Amino acid sequence: MSESATGDQGGSTGEGTRVSSDPALTATATDAGDGTRAVRAGLPEPVKYEPTLPGPVFAAHFHLPGDPTGPYTYGRDENPTWTLLERAVGELEAPGRDDAETLVFASGMAATSAVLFSQLRAGDVCVLPDDGYQALPLVRAQLETYGIEVRTAPTRGDAQLDVLDGAKLLWIETPSNPGLDVCDIRRLADAAHARGALVAVDNTLATPLGQRPLELGADFAVASGTKQLTGHGDILLGYVVGRHAETMAAVRRWRKVVGAIPGPMEAWLAHRSIATLQLRVDRQSTTALAVAQALRERPEVTGLRYPGLPDDPAHKIAAQQMRRYGCVVSFTLPTRAQADRFLDALRLVDDATSFGGVRSTAERRGRWGGDAVPEGFIRLSVGAEDPEDLVADVLRALDTSAS
Repeated sequence: MSESATGDQGGSTGEGTRVSSDPALTATATDAGDGTRAVRAGLPEPVKYEPTLPGPVFAAHFHLPGDPTGPYTYGRDENPTWTLLERAVGELEAPGRDDAETLVFASGMAATSAVLFSQLRAGDVCVLPDDGYQALPLVRAQLETYGIEVRTAPTRGDAQLDVLDGAKLLWIETPSNPGLDVCDIRRLADAAHARGALVAVDNTLATPLGQRPLELGADFAVASGTKQLTGHGDILLGYVVGRHAETMAAVRRWRKVVGAIPGPMEAWLAHRSIATLQLRVDRQSTTALAVAQALRERPEVTGLRYPGLPDDPAHKIAAQQMRRYGCVVSFTLPTRAQADRFLDALRLVDDATSFGGVRSTAERRGRWGGDAVPEGFIRLSVGAEDPEDLVADVLRALDTSAS
C-alpha cells in the first residue's frame, strides 16, 4: 500500500482504495457481466437493518484518540463515502486486479492535473494530443511555465509515436473529444514503456464499460465522472486509477496538498448513479449508432464520425480495444448559421455543453473557440430517449435548418 504525506492534521494511513481481494467480490469483478458488476460495485458487506448503500458521511474530522492510525482522520484525506465510490470505480476500471488503486477528485480536470503535475518536473518532457479536450492547451501552458517541455501530435494514426523519444509521460485521449479519433492504446503504451515513459489514458468518453486502459498497458486511467459514468448532469467528479504504488502515492499527495476533493454528497450521488451505468451505456450506444446511420444518409452532413460505424476511419482500431463505442456523434453542417438553426429546431436535445447524460445534448463546438473544428461542427451527445423519437427529432431539425 502506498503512503500518504502526513500534514498538520495527521493525514491518512495512506491506504489507497484498492480493488477488493475478498474472494466473493473478486469473483464478481472478474466473472460477472457488466450490469451485475455496475449494480454491485463498491457495496459494503451487508449489515442487518443498515441500507445497502450507506448515505453520505458529512465530516471534517473524526474521533481520533491516541496516535492517528486511521483510516479516517481528517476530511481532506479520506472519507467513508469516497472509499465506497473508489472501490466501485476500481472494480469497473480494473476488475480482479489487486494492484490497482483508485482516487476520486472534485472534477475531471482536478484528476488530470493531479497526474500531470505529480509526475512531471522541470526538464521533463510530456506528450499530449493536439486534438484532445479543450482545456489541454491551458494545461500545456501551465506545464511550460514550470519548465516542462510539451510535445503534441494528433490522436489519429498513432501519431504520438513520432514524438515519444525522451518523454517522461504520454497522455492519450481515445476516442478524442470532440473529433472522435482513436489510437491503439497497447501499441502506444508498449512504445512509451520501451522508452521509459509513463502512460495515462483519458477514459472519459469510452467509460470503463467501453475500454479498460490498464488492461491495455496504461499506467493510469483518468476520467471525468461528470460525464457518462454518472450520467445525470448534476455533479462534477473525477478519478484516477493507477497500478503503481509509488506513482499513486504522488497523486495522493497532490490531492492532499491542493485539496481537490469531492464533497460527500457528490461522491454518494456518483456511486448511486453507477448502478445504472450498463443500462445507460448500452441504450445510448445503440441509439448513437442509429443516429449516425441516419445522418449518413443526409447530403448536407459532412465529416460524420462515430467509431461504431463500420466505415468510420477509427472503427478498425476501436473494434479491437473497445467493447462499446460511446454516446457521442460528431458531424459538420455547411455553415454556422445552418448549425445554429439546427440546434434551435431540436426539441428532444438540449443546446448545452458536456456529454454523457440521460438527456441528449448538442452544441456548435466552435462557439468556445478552443477546438480546431469548422464553424458548422456539431457535437451531439445521445441520451436515453427512445431511438426512433430521437432520430425523428434530428431529421426534422435538419429539414427545418435547411430553409
